[in-house]
Amino acid sequence: SIVGRFAHRGEQADDLFQVGCIGLLKAIDHFDLKHNVRFSTYAVPMIIGEIRRHLRDHHALRVSRSLRDIAYKAMQAKEKFISENLHEPTIEQIAEMIDMKKEDVLYALDAIQDPLSLQEPIYSDGGDAVYIMDQLRDEAVSEEQWVAYVSVKESIQKLDERQQLILAKRFYYGETQTEIAKSLG
Repeated sequence: SIVGRFAHRGEQADDLFQVGCIGLLKAIDHFDLKHNVRFSTYAVPMIIGEIRRHLRDHHALRVSRSLRDIAYKAMQAKEKFISENLHEPTIEQIAEMIDMKKEDVLYALDAIQDPLSLQEPIYSDGGDAVYIMDQLRDEAVSEEQWVAYVSVKESIQKLDERQQLILAKRFYYGETQTEIAKSLG
């Protein structure tokens, strides 16, 4: 059941189980009957701590601890919100729950996403699969494209927070206009 709490983090359940066993062994080694607590009261936090340490130290990309902490707080807030309200919260609601700016929450959640392999299939009809690398262009980005990119980025930064959020939801997260309207009121 402890491993199940961390199943959504992209690690194999067997690997997390093994790490949990290491935490259990550490709990056995360090448990002291003098403290007059049940072993399970001592062992569960040790196991959880070992799994968290593993997830923190063995991520595919190095992400600062502060970003990871923000992302994990956001995920916990999201899970709590879902259990209480039976629907997913908006980024604004998550940010409010953990007392952070929306942009910081989005940035942190993006930072902990596992990278995709170029060999990752994006479509297969039972025959040949189409891979991510098949969809990438090998043309060099022209100077005009870079100028346009910088221009668009600067223009977006001049928008107010609500307008930036609407653009992010529509073009970055693929939400429909109806979904955006519902989430923003």
